[in-house]
Amino acid sequence: MAGLLDRIRRARRTPLHAMSPQQARAAYAVMAEILDPPRAPLPRVEALQLPGGDGRMRPARLYAPLARAETPAAGLPALLFLHGGGFVIGGLETHDSLCRQLARRSGGAVVALDYRLAPEHPFPAAVDDTWAALAWLRDHAATLGLDPARLAIGGDSAGGTLAAVGAIHARDRGWTLALQLLITPGTAAHADTASHRLYAEGFLLDAAAIDWFFDHCCPYHHRRDWRFAPLEAPDLDGVAPACVVLAECDPLVDEGLAYADRLRAAGVAVRLELYRGVTHDFIKMGRALKEAALAQQAAADALRQAWRTA
Repeated sequence: MAGLLDRIRRARRTPLHAMSPQQARAAYAVMAEILDPPRAPLPRVEALQLPGGDGRMRPARLYAPLARAETPAAGLPALLFLHGGGFVIGGLETHDSLCRQLARRSGGAVVALDYRLAPEHPFPAAVDDTWAALAWLRDHAATLGLDPARLAIGGDSAGGTLAAVGAIHARDRGWTLALQLLITPGTAAHADTASHRLYAEGFLLDAAAIDWFFDHCCPYHHRRDWRFAPLEAPDLDGVAPACVVLAECDPLVDEGLAYADRLRAAGVAVRLELYRGVTHDFIKMGRALKEAALAQQAAADALRQAWRTA
C-alpha cells in the first residue's frame, strides 16, 4: 500500500477538490478501474431503467452469474448496489468491475443503480433514488428473474451510506432485507473523528476532498439528518443484518466502527471485516493489493450466507 501511495503521489494528478464536479467526474471515470482486475465475463449483463425518487427513470445495470434461461424458477437472490464517489462522482462504469466480482463470487445477481449526483441534485436526491429503486425491486424483482424474498442492499463509501439508510427505510416500511453490505461507509455528520485527523493527508481520501464532497452534496444545516449520517438515526433496532468492510488507514474507519457498534448494541448481527494497512477504496485495487480480492470474497460470502438463510 505504501508503494502504491508513493506511485500515486509521483503521478502528480490534479486533486479532485481542485476541479469542478464535471471535471472530477471525467477524471474519476478514467482512473476508477485502473487498479481493478479486468472486467470478469458474465453470462448476463443487462441495461435497465429503474424509477428514481423524482418519478423519472434512472439507468441501472444487472449482473448475473447465470443466463436468463438458466435462472431457477424461484429467481436469483439479488443485491441492490450503490456506487461510491462522495455523492458527486462515480457511476455504472466506475464500479463495473466490482459489481461483476460480487456477482461472480456470490452466485447472486447485482443490480447497480446510477443515482442522481450533486451538486445538480443535492441531498436527499440520492437517498430518494435509492428508496425508489429498492421499492421497485421489492415489487418487480420476479420480472427480472430475481427472488424478491432474498434482496440485499449494499455499496461502497457514499454508496455504503445509502445502503445503511436504505436498510433503515426498509425496516420502517416493514420490508425484510437479507443483508446490508457496508463497504467503507460514511456514517457521521461531520468529519471530526480521530481517524479523520490521523489520515487527513496522504492516504488517498484527503480531508480537502471530503470537505469538497460535503460542500457539494449537503448543506451544513442538513448534515445531522440521519438520511445523510445514519449514526444520527434515533434507533437501529430491527434493521437488516450487516457485513461491514473497513480499511484501517481510512479517515472514515472510526465512524464505520462506531456504526458497527451501534448496530450490535441494537441487537443486529454484524460481520466486521477490518483490513490492516490499506486505505479507502482498497476494494477496487485488486491488481495491486491482495486485500482487495480477500474483501470481495468476504463480502460475497456474507451475501451467500444471508441469502441461504433468508
